[in-house]
Amino acid sequence: MKQFAFYILVLFNTVVWSQERLDSLQLLDEVVLKADIYLKTFSNTQSVSVLKDSVMTRSASSLTNLLNYNSGIYFKENGLGMVSSPSFRGTTAQQTAVIWNGININSQFNGQTDFNTINIRNFDDVSVRSGGGSVLYGSGAIGGSIHLNNELEFNSGFENTIYANYGSFNTWDVGYTSRFSTNKFSVDIALSRTQSDNDYDYVDSDKKNLNGSFYNQSLAANFGYKINSKNILKLYSYVFDGERNFSLIFSTETPAKYQDLNSRTMLEWLGNYGRFTSTLKVAYLTEQYKYFPNIDKDIHTFGEAKTLIGKYNLDYKLFKNASLQSVIDVTHTIGEGSSIGKTNRTITGFSLLFKQQLKNFLYEATLRQEITNNYDSPLLYSLGIKYKLNKHYSILVNGSKNFRIPTYNDLYWEGSGNTNLIPETSYQVELGQVLSFNNFSLKATGFYNDITDMIRWLPTGSLWQPINTDHVVTYGLESQLDINVSLQSHKLSFGGNYTYTVSENQDTNKQLIYVPKHKGSAMFNYQYKRASLYYQVLFVGDVFTLSDNNPKYMLDAYTVSNVGFEYALGKEQQYVLGAQAKNVFNEDYQSVANRFMPGIHYNFYLNFNF
Repeated sequence: MKQFAFYILVLFNTVVWSQERLDSLQLLDEVVLKADIYLKTFSNTQSVSVLKDSVMTRSASSLTNLLNYNSGIYFKENGLGMVSSPSFRGTTAQQTAVIWNGININSQFNGQTDFNTINIRNFDDVSVRSGGGSVLYGSGAIGGSIHLNNELEFNSGFENTIYANYGSFNTWDVGYTSRFSTNKFSVDIALSRTQSDNDYDYVDSDKKNLNGSFYNQSLAANFGYKINSKNILKLYSYVFDGERNFSLIFSTETPAKYQDLNSRTMLEWLGNYGRFTSTLKVAYLTEQYKYFPNIDKDIHTFGEAKTLIGKYNLDYKLFKNASLQSVIDVTHTIGEGSSIGKTNRTITGFSLLFKQQLKNFLYEATLRQEITNNYDSPLLYSLGIKYKLNKHYSILVNGSKNFRIPTYNDLYWEGSGNTNLIPETSYQVELGQVLSFNNFSLKATGFYNDITDMIRWLPTGSLWQPINTDHVVTYGLESQLDINVSLQSHKLSFGGNYTYTVSENQDTNKQLIYVPKHKGSAMFNYQYKRASLYYQVLFVGDVFTLSDNNPKYMLDAYTVSNVGFEYALGKEQQYVLGAQAKNVFNEDYQSVANRFMPGIHYNFYLNFNF
């Protein structure tokens, strides 16, 4: 903690030093501030998709459901609402980073995020950034990163939103958001609650989902204050509390459950002093879980981690079309659990980022080096180029070196942890093309990713121990198509994603388990005046469940279709009533072996803005 305090002191001194008298910042009356500055400023040569507004309203509250139907990411889900793990560009769940307002929030214990523990009602938008991003977002940003963003608006008055959804299996999804802002002050508060008996019948079977009930509730509170024309303070906070039983494969199993309690708080000081832009962030994150192997007893295992982060970014505008950023960040974590003794680690990172725009040509380059006593960290880098041939067609090229650090479980698990582990390393390159007109947009990206020193838990004598062993190569194609057509009162829109992915273990030349070669999704929407009718479809190809790719144990491809209807009421169409039928063709499918998903089911919702 003394070391951490020293670095924080250095960061504050740097801020004070940089506040020389420079040109003042001219703020507009209406301004929207985002905490994740890199997503816009240093993601120009990679694909970024933003999901918001009606897309999020029509989705179930879980992040899994939103991304499954609106991105190329594949999810293996242990039944509806249960543990959910992504595969982004053929990588593992630990190689997908989840970013909350610019801060990496992957678990310190297992290195990943369970996407069914993220409630989307607490965020203004969710963004998907494809490809490597370890220089910007740290460990795990190998396949890509998912960004949960909150926006602070000034001078927008008083606004409220109530969302209520009720559906099959006694499922409730409710949320309330309130925003108030003046020219100097902004506050944004969001509450949400989701719960379900989750006792659906299996398709074409007399069995049902047993011990599947769950609930989660969360609170996000964000504040902004303009000190003067040069300085703005922002405070972001989030609390998540959830409990879910684990669905049973056999009725004779002992029912178990899992509890989560996570919190995040971040204070940000943004200063703009002419050519200099200064950003200081101090964040405190907590992660707690309890696992009950028998829900009728209070006996449980646990894990708890507390993380303190200090991050300082100084952006200098070299000239009109070029900027240079230097970043210093320190992360200190204390963790303990039932199988992990109390331990801590401190990671210090130094980054340098450069970007320049030359007419139709843009390039950006980044470097990062981390220092810690727990493992040897490689030098990370990226180089990206964007060339705009004309106003409709652009070419993007990006290459990078990325990594994933060993987790607390990997390093410190009692009797098995391996402190000699080194980070997983990834070298990747991608080529993208973007074609866009007023009502038409097509993106296509080819990618290649070479991952070495992957960490696997293998038997060593009578014990299992994590070892750097695997070498995996992934390559494929991502594409996204958006079309919007308007004719008087008629509006027609289409959005679709298709991903082709090969992910092979180079020692066996076999496809990784739970990585489909084909995945696609699409949304068709027709609107006439106040009424909207939409159709949503998801296709997932065959997946192997065993590493030897035995076709006998392969999960078959499936197609799931949803239909919905909305009608807007009120003078300003501020009331929206909707109804959905999901899996309308009663598809019998599973994304994890023996974990069956529900057949046709329904829900009704109200979205009220005032």
